[in-house]
Amino acid sequence: MDVPELLEAASLLVSEEAATENDITVRDIWDYLVRDEWEIALGLLEELGEARSLPLAFWEQLAEAADQLRLERSAAWCHWRCSELRDGVIRADLTLRTAAEARRTTPISGAGVLRPMWDIGHLSPTGGRAVSIARLWVENRPVLEPGGRATVRLAPLTPSHWAHVRPGQQITMHEDRSVAGTAVVVEVWRPATTTPTR
Repeated sequence: MDVPELLEAASLLVSEEAATENDITVRDIWDYLVRDEWEIALGLLEELGEARSLPLAFWEQLAEAADQLRLERSAAWCHWRCSELRDGVIRADLTLRTAAEARRTTPISGAGVLRPMWDIGHLSPTGGRAVSIARLWVENRPVLEPGGRATVRLAPLTPSHWAHVRPGQQITMHEDRSVAGTAVVVEVWRPATTTPTR
């Protein structure tokens, strides 16, 4: 399918009553599609997808459209949302240590590139700390500076390791043996659930 077909197919999966914070509806998106303003239509569909549970096909179609339009951040976000629907996601409030307190002196990418280790309470067979890996997406920001704080989304590489994680739990981020940041879990979405645990 080409970009207009993908965007049209995705828009058909959204309820006509759905609206963005600025009251943009699917009808408005169709107006953009008629005028071949595909990038705007894609962005608005992404917004509509934030407020409600839409099927995996919605995000797959948006991801393919973004790939064809070569919109890297949109494509990464739509692929990320696909993985959330398949594997679940954990949202947390993360505070990074400052450059003076940790080894990192540069900002981390907010687009799901970093795969840090997380101490989520597991122990190794010898009784030491065991860590689990999860990709990290910083919400509404392209980067997170050392010492910065933001809401993040974690996509565990092995979701079963994270089955015990609950809202309110404190977890620590590691890029090496030292603590790089501390996070408090806000929501946990399991792949088979439609509502988060808060």
